[in-house]
Amino acid sequence: MARLSLTKASLTKQKQKLKTFENVLPSLDLKRRQISAERAKAREKIAQTQQQLEELQSAIAKELPMISNDSINLKGLVKVTGVDLAQENVMGTWLPKINQIKIEVDDYALLGKPFWVDRLVELLRVALEAEIELQVGQQRVKLLHQAERVITQRFNLFDKVLIPQTKANIKKIQIYLADAERAGVVNSKLAKRKKEKQAG
Repeated sequence: MARLSLTKASLTKQKQKLKTFENVLPSLDLKRRQISAERAKAREKIAQTQQQLEELQSAIAKELPMISNDSINLKGLVKVTGVDLAQENVMGTWLPKINQIKIEVDDYALLGKPFWVDRLVELLRVALEAEIELQVGQQRVKLLHQAERVITQRFNLFDKVLIPQTKANIKKIQIYLADAERAGVVNSKLAKRKKEKQAG
């Protein structure tokens, strides 16, 4: 770290730095809170999606117990063919956002498959969409966590390091300048007395 200059110009510069730091601190705190709130919303969305998946699994188990029949080929019946993602800027953090999920249903003969396959296809479509939403939601939470960590580090840098250091520098310069001024007054009085002694 550069050596602190104990001058009036340096004092002015330190006061300007302190003012800047104190102006930046509230905006960093606000951004940190907003990112934290956004992360909480993303976590809530993940919890809802997980709940939806659990409900789908129990619905499939309850409504379609016949799915366990191995003689009916259900492989590749419903599959994801594409996911169109966009990037969303949330307080300076780019997060993935689902635009569209393309799901393809394999052609099957209505008379060649049991009646319950239609309901299974419907539930599988919803489950696949929920799985993708869950993955994207987890990625959003991860990115928001990283952004929150970085902004918290910046906030702490200003709050616990830069502002206290600048205040200490200002105090040190003010003490030095006050001492120098007092010493100047004392020296001038001594010089005046010495002059008076020599003259008188």
